[in-house]
Amino acid sequence: MSALSALPFLKPVHLRSPRSSPGGQRRHTLPASEFRCLSPEDAVSVFEIEREAFISVSGDCPLHLDEIRHFLNLCPELSLGWFEEGRLVAFIIGSLWDQERLSQAALTLHKPQGSAVHIHVLAVHRTVRQQGKGSILMWRYLQHLRCLPFARRALLMCQHFLVPFYQKCGFQALGPCQVSVGELAFVEMQHAVRGHAFMRRNSGC
Repeated sequence: MSALSALPFLKPVHLRSPRSSPGGQRRHTLPASEFRCLSPEDAVSVFEIEREAFISVSGDCPLHLDEIRHFLNLCPELSLGWFEEGRLVAFIIGSLWDQERLSQAALTLHKPQGSAVHIHVLAVHRTVRQQGKGSILMWRYLQHLRCLPFARRALLMCQHFLVPFYQKCGFQALGPCQVSVGELAFVEMQHAVRGHAFMRRNSGC
C-alpha cells in the first residue's frame, strides 16, 4: 500500500515493469494496473461485475444499468475504477447527498450542493476476489475524495455481515439505516473526509 500512496491518486500506476522487445526497446502495452474515474462508456462493464456480485447474494443490484449511466454522466468524479491491462476488475460509484443521514431518495438522486458522498456500490470481479482489492480500492477512493474541496464525509449503507469490512476501512456505524430494499435491512456507516487544503499540502493533490 505504501507504494501506491507515493503516487498521484488518479494517474496510471504501473505495478510491474513494461515488457520489452528482444532488442531492448519498450513495446506499447496497456498499464499493468491503473486507477481512474469511470465514464458512461464503462457502464456495461460496471453492470456486469455488479450483477454477478450482488444478485447471488441479495437478488438485486444496488444500481441498474440506466442508473449507472445516470451517475456516471452527472458525477463521474465520484467514481473510481481499477483496471488491469485495460480490463475493469473493481469499481466504486458515488454521488453527493445533502442531508445528515441517508433516505430512500438517496438511492437515485445526486445533490450537487451536498457535502456528503454517498457510496452506492463497491464491487470486485469474481476472478480477483479474496485478494484484498476491495480494501485497496476503498483506500484509494477515500484519498481521492480528500482532494475534492466539497467532500466532507462519506456515507454508505451495508448489510450487517459487511460492517466489519467497512470498519477496517475506517468507517463508523451510525446505526440502522432508514433505507430498506424489499426485506433487506441495512446499517448506515460514515467516514470523515479531511479538508482540501490539508491534503493538498500532504499528498500532491
